[in-house]
Amino acid sequence: MKLLLKGGFVVDPVRESIEKQDLLVEGGKITGLAPKISIEDAEVFNVTGCYVCPGFIDLHCHLREPGEEHKETIATGTRAAAKGGFTAVVCMGNTNPPADNRAVIEFIKKRAAETGVVPVYPVGCATKGRKGEEISEIGDLAEAGAVALSDDGSSVMNSEVYRRVLEYSKMFDLFVISHCEDSNLSADGVINEGLVSTILGLKGIPCAAEEVHVARDIILVELTGARLHIAHVSSGGSIRYIKEAKERGLRVTAEVTPHHLCLTEELVKDFDTNAKVNPPLRTREDVEALRQALKEGVIDVIATDHAPHSREEKEVEFDYAPFGISGLETAVPLLWDKLVHPGVLTPVELVQKLALNPARILGLPERVLAVGKEAAITVIAPDLQKTVDVSSFVSLGKNSPLDGWTLRGWPVLTVVAGKPVMVDSDYFAGQERR
Repeated sequence: MKLLLKGGFVVDPVRESIEKQDLLVEGGKITGLAPKISIEDAEVFNVTGCYVCPGFIDLHCHLREPGEEHKETIATGTRAAAKGGFTAVVCMGNTNPPADNRAVIEFIKKRAAETGVVPVYPVGCATKGRKGEEISEIGDLAEAGAVALSDDGSSVMNSEVYRRVLEYSKMFDLFVISHCEDSNLSADGVINEGLVSTILGLKGIPCAAEEVHVARDIILVELTGARLHIAHVSSGGSIRYIKEAKERGLRVTAEVTPHHLCLTEELVKDFDTNAKVNPPLRTREDVEALRQALKEGVIDVIATDHAPHSREEKEVEFDYAPFGISGLETAVPLLWDKLVHPGVLTPVELVQKLALNPARILGLPERVLAVGKEAAITVIAPDLQKTVDVSSFVSLGKNSPLDGWTLRGWPVLTVVAGKPVMVDSDYFAGQERR
């Protein structure tokens, strides 16, 4: 298959440059990159005015399969990822049964090969049953294809157990994704602890619940020399510990979600359970601190923490609704509209957080568009405006507080291994493509 993307702005996150170039793909590889390319027998996309980016990678999502296929499947989740501009996803192990053994990891990889439209990298559970009591058979998980270890959705409260997880992760060249939450401090909490929780009469989760475990896990990294990736940072206070760890040369990286970068606790004032997430949406001051940390490189990655739930599960009293937002299909336009358009981040910086840095953390080849590289490509139309309509989501999870929001900067083309896995037919309507 030959693809020719004409007239786009090609983003290079390594050289930190943007150049107007045509891009040619043949046999799954990039074979041409020049101001003007002409070739016969290629499928041509006119992407004039669009940003042509190395394929985005979601370092943190939930595909629910096996066990909760009413919420999401690997087939629907990867299609949602492609629609959202993601060319690969890393899926967490809090499935049912949990991915704490070789069989579940092998099942996920097999299902992804059979039904997935983008590559899926499974994460194995750090402890058996995600109970935080006994470490998983980490060697088996590594051999089966797990790329990391995490009990995401639950924290490992026992520091001795977590120390052993970190030590064993080093032996098998895995990194550990930490869900930083002191469950004693957060117990029964449903939103951020503060003025809004007091006004609404809802139990709050203090920032300290996150910060205590960020500090602890960094101390354990210093003890063990392991690689730690801190998931869904939400508190400005956590940033101090992460910044200090990096300055001291510890092997620590961190991620932030689009919703923690762009939304605040004010969104739950009408008791919308679609805005109930863990960690909770915080204050405007926390949002500003997260944005600054992202800009400065203290936070390395933006990851969706895509957490689909059924309508029946979310349409209950706030206290009883599960945590989570279905975010794969809205992450890029939310970030573009709220961060890139206002100038908080440049297009290059956004691509570094969504493509370059996730690939480096995973140990994948450098995410850059260059001749000879595999053609994983995300194309964004920066001025394309659409209104979010959850009923049109490919994901089975329609649980998004953004329903009805108008956003700018939508993905219009996603290419994996040289093949289009998502084409916005409305955007390209009327174009003649051979």
